[in-house]
Amino acid sequence: MNTTTANPRRAWWSRAVLVGGVAGVLLPLLGALGTRYGVLNFKIGLLVWAIGFLVALVVSVGGIVAVIAVLRHNRATERTGVIVGTVLAALVVLFLGAQFAGARGVPSIHDITTDTADPPTYDVAVKLRGEGPDINTLTYDAQNLPALQQAAYPNVVPLDVNTTPEAAFDAAVAALGELGFEVVNEDRDAMRVEAVATSRWFGFKDDVVVRIRPTAAGARVDVRSVSRVGVGDAGANAKRIVLVLDAIKARAA
Repeated sequence: MNTTTANPRRAWWSRAVLVGGVAGVLLPLLGALGTRYGVLNFKIGLLVWAIGFLVALVVSVGGIVAVIAVLRHNRATERTGVIVGTVLAALVVLFLGAQFAGARGVPSIHDITTDTADPPTYDVAVKLRGEGPDINTLTYDAQNLPALQQAAYPNVVPLDVNTTPEAAFDAAVAALGELGFEVVNEDRDAMRVEAVATSRWFGFKDDVVVRIRPTAAGARVDVRSVSRVGVGDAGANAKRIVLVLDAIKARAA
């Protein structure tokens, strides 16, 4: 079988697909890790991340056309770059696209709690969060948040356990540590435990507080999780609260 030799003047698009595919991988990593290590402001990091996704989307669509062309005309010298670039771009689109899809289905809120009528309050986290125009407030928006949360996360509810408040407190401390959170406050008098959760890629920090109150049958556990920056959380705080409650329930059983 004869193999068509690439024309140097038209082989540029093969290199373009490869470079675009690599850029589609590197830009999201740069945005995420640059934010995590303080090189980029989180807004810039998110922008770079989004640009990387758009680049990957364009390259994956154009790359499919290019792959068909090189296979159809048997351009062996152009094949590797086109295929590798297209595969890289497609993987980025699939991975980041799933995150975009998940974020679209939830409201743009970042303060979630099991008790919207009387949300747990913070102590140590107030100082840890610092101040600045990008730092979210810890003042609960009782007018708007309850309805939005109930519609999006009806499963975020208090946990009642048939054990003493002290045992529930100990279970909360242990559960937060097991989940990989940094426990920053264990206030047994106030029956409050505070911890910091850090996201894997961007290093975003969310503050978590667990409150224990006695009940006739044992204790009630309430949890609140608030993002330090950003308008929406893509559902991360609600998922975290469910994980925390499940871990406490398992230990308090």
